[in-house]
Amino acid sequence: MKDLNKSQLTISGRVTLADVAKAAGVSTSAVSRTFTPGASVAKKTRTHILKVATNLGYRPNAIARTLSTQRSRIIGLVVSYLHNQFYPTIIERLSQHLQAQGYHVLLFISGDHSGAEAETDSLVLDILQYQVDGLVLMSTTMSSRLAMHCHTLGIPVVMLNRTAPIKQVNAVSSNNYEGGRLAARFFINAGAHRISFIGGLKNASTTVERQQGFIDELLHHDISPHSQVYGNYDFHTAGQVTQSLFTTKNPPDALFVANDHMAFSVLDVLRSKLGIAVPDDVQVIGFDNVPQASWRAYYLTTVEQNAEQMVKHTITTLLDSLKSPTAEPRQIVVPVKLIERGTTWKLP
Repeated sequence: MKDLNKSQLTISGRVTLADVAKAAGVSTSAVSRTFTPGASVAKKTRTHILKVATNLGYRPNAIARTLSTQRSRIIGLVVSYLHNQFYPTIIERLSQHLQAQGYHVLLFISGDHSGAEAETDSLVLDILQYQVDGLVLMSTTMSSRLAMHCHTLGIPVVMLNRTAPIKQVNAVSSNNYEGGRLAARFFINAGAHRISFIGGLKNASTTVERQQGFIDELLHHDISPHSQVYGNYDFHTAGQVTQSLFTTKNPPDALFVANDHMAFSVLDVLRSKLGIAVPDDVQVIGFDNVPQASWRAYYLTTVEQNAEQMVKHTITTLLDSLKSPTAEPRQIVVPVKLIERGTTWKLP
């Protein structure tokens, strides 16, 4: 096999797969397999073909491959927003793992909407036009409706960081309930008495489960929640409800916040606006353990979601669903653990 460069070609226009095969002295099927994720081709042959293709400036046509294989090798990922620091972490790891399997992620932003039927239908149409092979749903407000809609259309779906109230679709979530119990138990052991909860969106599965575990653990110790408010998983709103909690005569001495993104706002308000010492005057626990939680400015005690395990379970479940569309749906719950830092008292 001999190498040819682009100047040696007599054809004009875009370099084709046949041009690469001719220049490399191999069959067109060998070139096709080289650029098909997961296809079998000898390592030496593949290296040679890639070198020739690079010299020629060949660009594989993913659209044409989609038409011939009926597979786009694209996975749609639907999120509500990106300002929650947990989402970029998940998206990065999900993209890396899927790329290693020969897939690519196409991101859809659903927005902070109500999840109404018209909005869901519009998003489904946007997704379908890209011929995605499967979907990962992290949208707070429309995950369940969208999941069922796509499932009905035969598109494999995994709900990530969401509990599915519908059992026909796959779901991978953390043990949110246990995370709530861990936070309440820690506060009780640390001597807190006025223990409050700042939730996200009131009806989101993550808020409901974390809140229920938190309350159940308090009640198990004959303690009632001091107060329960909602920050809607929004930085500004979380700051507002924090201010309202601490303008009362009997403010909390402990706060469990339903995610780290809101907890950062809580800490900013307590320290900078209200002059309240953390943890001396009030202890704070978040949920997620995003990278910023370990920064010196926050050093937040938090319940850790195992993002790596969640992503691996999501990809395994999705790829298995692609291979076996009739496989039984999976409901996977990943364990959590409490990471102690500087926003709580250090337990003995």
